[in-house]
Amino acid sequence: MYILFIFGDNVEDRLGHKRYLFLYVLFGLFAGACQFLLSYDSVLPMIGASGAVAGVMGAYMVFYPRAKIKTLLILIIFIMFVNVPAVFYLLFWFFIQFISGAAALGLDGGGVAWWAHIGGFIFGMFYAIYVRRREEGF
Repeated sequence: MYILFIFGDNVEDRLGHKRYLFLYVLFGLFAGACQFLLSYDSVLPMIGASGAVAGVMGAYMVFYPRAKIKTLLILIIFIMFVNVPAVFYLLFWFFIQFISGAAALGLDGGGVAWWAHIGGFIFGMFYAIYVRRREEGF
């Protein structure tokens, strides 16, 4: 929910309240479909909104490519807050999700819908690219 708090308000401001709500649900549905397609034989139930939040993160990356976010950095004994480009943070997050999803392929454990995160993020990116092109007149 903290991630949604960081990225969601800006995306909602850009899209408007009603369209944001509709797309949040659409991101979640698409994310669930991706998880189902890549782990259709799983017997674990799937519940949650992390795929929809990932979609918001993907949209944020496209809408605000030059934004910076304050991040806690822990290096052994040094603890500090640093401003990190949002694109770097989000691509690093996506990379971790992809590696974790690839490692979990064929396994039925852990209870994390990695492919829902990946699918939601990608769908959010593509939707934001579509919106930007429409706004720019392409």
